[in-house]
Amino acid sequence: MLKYFKDAFTNYDYAQLLQSTSLLLFVIFFTALVFFIWKRPKEYYQEDANLPLDDNEK
Repeated sequence: MLKYFKDAFTNYDYAQLLQSTSLLLFVIFFTALVFFIWKRPKEYYQEDANLPLDDNEK
């Protein structure tokens, strides 16, 4: 299976374009994900952060 993907990404005329596009999309997605998580208010994570410490059942 890996050999198929290796051939698909290297053995044709526009391989460099596909590789560059894939890398660019990954970087954009990763940066957007980090930005999305970073901009959330701290209160958004407060309840989840205290879950292991809560003894009360809701």
